[in-house]
Amino acid sequence: MTTHVSRPRASARRVATLATTVALALTGAGAAAATTSGDHHGGGHSSRPPTSTTSAGKPVDLGALFIGAHPDDEAGSLSAYGQWGHDNHLRTGVVTVTRGEGGGNAVGPEEGPPLGLLREKEERSAVGRAGITDIFNLDEVDFYYTVSDPLTQEVWDHDEVLGKVVRVIRETRPEILFTMDPAPSPGNHGNHQEAARLATEAFAAAGDPTRYPEQIRTEGLRPFSPDKLMMRGSATAPTGEQCMAQLAPKDPTQTVYGVWAGATSPDGRTWAAVERDAQRQYASQGWAGFPDVPTDPTKIGCDVFRQVDSRVPFAEPGTAAAQRSWSALAGSKVHAPGTVPLGTGLRVDTDRFGVLPGRSFEATVSVTAPRRALPGASVRLDLPDGWTATGRRDLGTVKPGRTITRTFTVTPAADADAGQRARVAARLSTKVGSGYSDRVVEVVPTVSARQQLLPQVADFERWAPATADEPQLSGTVTPVLPIASGKSREVRVDLHNNGTRPDAGTVALELPDGFSAEPASADYGPLAAGADGSVTFTVTNTDASLPTSNQGGTPGAAAGDYAYRIVTTTRAGTSTAGGALEIVPTTTIEEASAAPVVDGTESPGEYPGEAIDISRLWEGTACSSAADCSATAKVAWHEDTLNVLVHVTDDVLGTRLDTADCKRHWRTDSVEIAIDPRGDSENTSTTFKAAVLPATAEGPACGLRDADNHQGPAAETAPGMKVASTVDEPYDGYTVEVSIPMSELPGAVDPEHLGLDLFVYDSDTQDKTGQTRIGWSTWGGVQGDPYRWGVATLPGYTPPADRPTEAPEPVIPRTALSSLDSPPSLEQAVRNDVPLAGGPASAPQRAGWVERVSTSKDTAWVRLHANAAGTAHVYVVDGKGTIGSRTVTIGGATERGITVDLDRRGGSNTRVYVGWLDRAGGTLASVAGPR
Repeated sequence: MTTHVSRPRASARRVATLATTVALALTGAGAAAATTSGDHHGGGHSSRPPTSTTSAGKPVDLGALFIGAHPDDEAGSLSAYGQWGHDNHLRTGVVTVTRGEGGGNAVGPEEGPPLGLLREKEERSAVGRAGITDIFNLDEVDFYYTVSDPLTQEVWDHDEVLGKVVRVIRETRPEILFTMDPAPSPGNHGNHQEAARLATEAFAAAGDPTRYPEQIRTEGLRPFSPDKLMMRGSATAPTGEQCMAQLAPKDPTQTVYGVWAGATSPDGRTWAAVERDAQRQYASQGWAGFPDVPTDPTKIGCDVFRQVDSRVPFAEPGTAAAQRSWSALAGSKVHAPGTVPLGTGLRVDTDRFGVLPGRSFEATVSVTAPRRALPGASVRLDLPDGWTATGRRDLGTVKPGRTITRTFTVTPAADADAGQRARVAARLSTKVGSGYSDRVVEVVPTVSARQQLLPQVADFERWAPATADEPQLSGTVTPVLPIASGKSREVRVDLHNNGTRPDAGTVALELPDGFSAEPASADYGPLAAGADGSVTFTVTNTDASLPTSNQGGTPGAAAGDYAYRIVTTTRAGTSTAGGALEIVPTTTIEEASAAPVVDGTESPGEYPGEAIDISRLWEGTACSSAADCSATAKVAWHEDTLNVLVHVTDDVLGTRLDTADCKRHWRTDSVEIAIDPRGDSENTSTTFKAAVLPATAEGPACGLRDADNHQGPAAETAPGMKVASTVDEPYDGYTVEVSIPMSELPGAVDPEHLGLDLFVYDSDTQDKTGQTRIGWSTWGGVQGDPYRWGVATLPGYTPPADRPTEAPEPVIPRTALSSLDSPPSLEQAVRNDVPLAGGPASAPQRAGWVERVSTSKDTAWVRLHANAAGTAHVYVVDGKGTIGSRTVTIGGATERGITVDLDRRGGSNTRVYVGWLDRAGGTLASVAGPR
């Protein structure tokens, strides 16, 4: 029998001192700033805010915290969180960095802060199905889909948001952090990457008193180190309960745990069915129509979690203890039979991640006793065959709260395979139980070689070992480089000497059929110990008939990847590493003899070039036939204008949106034109992306820009752009025609290397959701990956000499809903006593709150108490929603009565919530009901 015991710890407390300044958005959400003749003023006196009706009490104590970027990011794991909450009494909270204002809306016209409020309500309804009641919105802006973490960091201000996450952790003190994937894997949202980076860095920073010391010095918070860091994992496994015992990650050194979603929930359904019901709450994202999950539990699989780091013993991979629904919680929130008491610390650290065959390194094991001693303690290392370790193993009695370390000298086998990862495992034995922990290292060759990395991948590879101190996260993204079909490019191979003396040798590329390299082999060195170097090859796609985009690739590689080997010789021998090339399609944009007439039809001679097939699937459901969805395009240039004509074959026209709702084009039938003027953009903030809806509710086509250098209606963001369309009757498709003055592009065009892509979004429903995405240069997430767009040349075109080649600073939406203007956030803060938006609490001497309320048919009279100057965001709500609001600026200490006009008479459960912002940036939430 397994017992479930919470790990002992001290509770959080707040000290009444000056709060630090934080930036909180003051979007009014319709509330007007304030003074009217109906206001009443009193003298005011300083007092402490009441803990029962404000957020000034003791913060909630959480067991786990998920950190994501948007509402719905946690939705794929709610079956596990719900199951743990019911079976293991784990209270989980959710940090949501944004409210998803940049997403679509399938249920109404809301956008910006109103959409953020809608999505917050959806999220609270969704996670409530899994028993989660604590959502901490950090009020950052959700600007648009990007695959760039560097752009996300710039928009969000990484250090500031990290401080918010650290503050929430120090307030709520969760033992386990859950998050997303921080790697720039193809298609992985940059916001998701950044949320995972924040969680990973906060895992270390929250317990470090030198990080964000003002939270400790002036706010009274205490450092707190979570026990474990978990991310969404991936592994092959069968369906049914056996999935927990048969997880097979691609990298066998990854520690992964499964939670079977087919287990029965308290209401008799499977937890998978509970999760699906929760996901359907995200109606604004088109999720309301998600299909039912299988009714047969044996057809349901596992939620998979990857453990990235742990400060406590954990369930050993491959053992029965790692094959239970609670295995991810073991050693932290669940005490497994025969193991050391909860609260025991056990950690393995090595002095390096990359280790050489036959060369020794150090591994340090740290053991910390909980509130009781660990008598008769000893540790030993468990290593791969042929590896050895020397060092003292006995620990004696580890006294309560004390830490003892033992350092071992570890020597890998002389014939250890370079490129392989291995576990350095520690086994703790005591008279009161045992424990297991490990650390992963990678065997490296004397000189390692790696294909040059894309900028985002290079940034990640620097971050993982240095900033995050989690080097095992590196190497998870296959190095790829694009190459234009039938063309050549330079490919640099980066070298690093891992040895202790200079080395020299050769590098050669073993390319698949259809590619060649010049030179065939390149010499390097002598390369000093610890030094970096490089060699460069010119690689040519010699067979232009090879399939491009995701239709190409070599067997066993990811779709579209032509994998090859880098062979490096050293004094010690030969090693190999992998790389990949991705062929992008090419086209020539011919000059038109006259400017095409933008009328949605193709007249003879308007487009001299050949048609481009843009029918290739890149996301969504495959077309059932060419009649279901397929498309061709023609592109021409005349003088200083690009002209694009796209003919789409389609069987059902999607929702005709209002012209005023000409945005979020993926919700219905549309065409997107993506242009990278010089073909060198790291992300879409320096590109031009135009979309056209072929039909609107009013009839004519409409144009817009999205997720690029300047988003919004075409009339405002690209006033020279013209759009037109014809919709076939009877309906079997449509034609879109667009002219784009090249002066509207963010920078002068390079006529030898213009990045270009064309996409068609297909919707066969009337619920503002799309089902299929086809295009020209196609991979998942390609709309955010300029390096994967096709390449076009413009023979004869020369841009004006005075046109800048550098893109202007991008226009990025910055308006997000403030938690001060979210009644659900205010209600939660009163209930769980955690300040709003990851910011500091208002110190008592600066606080303001609501004391009492009375209501009539059309007015609420609210009495506020303020100990100092600040701003009160007042919301009158009942069970049906907000019925009145007002924002009031308070000049100093006072007791003040104000009136709030009501839209209707409130119900019996009418309440007034006040979000208070003092001039030092601290917040306080309060509530009162009518008397």
